[in-house]
Parts: sequence; C-alpha cells; structure tokens
Amino acid sequence: MDTLEAFVAALPKVELHVHLVGSASVETVLGLARRHPEAGVPTTADGLGEFYRFSDFAHFLTVYRVVSGLLREPEDIADLVRGIGRDLAAQNVRYVELQVSPYPFQGMGMPDAAVSEALSTGARDALARYGVRIGYIVDFPGHDAERDAWPALRFALDNPPDGLVGFGIGGDEARRAPYTDLIRDVFEAAHSAGLRCVPHAGETTGAQTVWEAVRFLRAERIGHGIRSLDDPALVSYLADRQLPVDVSPTSNVCTRCVPSIAEHPLRRMIEAGLFVTLNSDDPPMFGTSLASEYLVAGRDLGFSPAELAGLAANGVRASFLDAPAKEALLAEIAAVPRPA
Repeated sequence: MDTLEAFVAALPKVELHVHLVGSASVETVLGLARRHPEAGVPTTADGLGEFYRFSDFAHFLTVYRVVSGLLREPEDIADLVRGIGRDLAAQNVRYVELQVSPYPFQGMGMPDAAVSEALSTGARDALARYGVRIGYIVDFPGHDAERDAWPALRFALDNPPDGLVGFGIGGDEARRAPYTDLIRDVFEAAHSAGLRCVPHAGETTGAQTVWEAVRFLRAERIGHGIRSLDDPALVSYLADRQLPVDVSPTSNVCTRCVPSIAEHPLRRMIEAGLFVTLNSDDPPMFGTSLASEYLVAGRDLGFSPAELAGLAANGVRASFLDAPAKEALLAEIAAVPRPA
C-alpha cells in the first residue's frame, strides 16, 4: 500500500450518492443470477464484467433494471444491505445515505411493509456487525414518474424504513419533461411531510434541469450536477448558497456523460466555488468504490491529501447526520496525519 492509499484508507468517509441495487457486489449479483437464470444476467465474473460495459446512459438504465429484477424476496434485500455495510466498512466509510427505488419490488408484488422491514433489518445488522450507519433516500425514475412517483412517496410515508432521511428522483433526465407538474407536486408533498429533497439533476442534461431542481423540487443537495458549469448564473447561485453537489467521476465516465477522467469537471467545479462531495453512485457496476474515487481524485485529477480531506469533510457537512455525529467525524478527519 503506497502513501496515498494508506491516507485514503485512514480517512473516515461518508457516502451520500449511492444506490441500493447498484451497490450489489459482483459475488452477490452472480449468486442471484445463478438462482434466477431466467433473468438473463450473466452467471460468470467475466460475463458480468462485459454486461457492465455501458454504451450510453440509456443502456446503463436497462442493465440496472434487469439486475433489480434479481431481488425477488425481502431477505434478498436485507442480505444486500448487509453486504453493502460490509463493503463500506472495509473502506472506512462510517455513514451512507443509500438511495432505494421501490418500483422494482412493487412491480413484483412485494408488499411495501415487507420491503421496509428488510431495509430496516439490513441497516440494523450493518450497524451492529460493521459499525456502518445507514440512512435511506427513497427515489423514483423520472422517466416513469406517472407510474412510480406517488407510489414511491406513499412507500416513504406509509412504510418508512428505519433511518429514512430523504426523497429523490433519478432515471433519464431527458424524459422527465412530460411529467414536470407531477414531479413538482410529489416533491412539494415530500417536503411538506418533512423529507429532505435530493434530486438527480445536470447529469445527462443541461443546467436547466438543475434550475428546475432548485426552483421547484426543494433541492437541498444536487445529485451529479456536472452540467451546472454550462451556466455561469447557476454556478453563482449554487456557490453563493453553498448548495452541495454530489459528484461521482467514474460513474460519469462509464455512462458516457464525460469522455474521460482527465476531462472530468470536478476540479473546475471546486475552483468555481461549488460545495462538492465525492461519491461512487453504483460502484460494482462501474468497477469502483468510494475509496477508489478518492484515489482517482488524487492520482488522476491532482488533488492533494489536504484537498481529499476537505472533500471528506464536505461529505460529512452535507449529510443528514445529526450535529454530534458530524462533529465527531469532522474531528476524526482533521486528526488523520497528512502525508508529506
């Protein structure tokens, strides 16, 4: 382990933008694929690696939906959450806000209460076994808002899993437009019910999607937001308010939103004054992890150890953790020795 790896390993971290199904380890997915061969997911590591080679964002969404269909029982969900806790603990991740889309489970007829209990059980076990605290963000795909938006909110409000903190929207941003009013209404209802709003915006479409999120979706953080740089007025708005933007560099390259890591706007976003956090999004699908994202930032984008520690601290500050937990984690981050 080199000096930078050792520093990143020692750095306490939080993960604010990561998805439940997209966090399923290769071993977990292969086990489920062998149990359910009719789903069409490859049953070998090499085959799965090829399956996870995405031609564009739409292809990624298709693969994500197919893998979601492997989770057929509540215990599959609980096992997945336990595995996520294990994998995060190995990276010194202390807290995660895990995004959960209930629509695949609802579509299979799995009762909301059973899904919620599975999520709660998995979170309790992740904390007890691995020391990883889990908060949940319930979301829905914007391109299927007519079908999924209100059922997602009903799930969050009527059967909230332990640790529920927020409400979000993902999916294909370019296909949200027909449902603009519906999406605004459901986010207003979520906000009124006390949920923190954390929409994806500015990942595959331009700055206007981010404006929609901050003006009409009650956004307290922006998922991705890389296209914010297209609009200087939006950059000023986000910087002035220090509205956090959760960035996932490897994800953006793998889904062809950015041509390469070298061309990723992470550095430019920070230089423009944006409040940025570092995340992994769907780590096994993109061949990454949160620790790897810190190494990418350090090795490929030239971030110093002090800057990496600053990103870790940003994640804590932007999280929905309680104040004492934030203060304790920030103190731990500050105490990690910086390599020369």
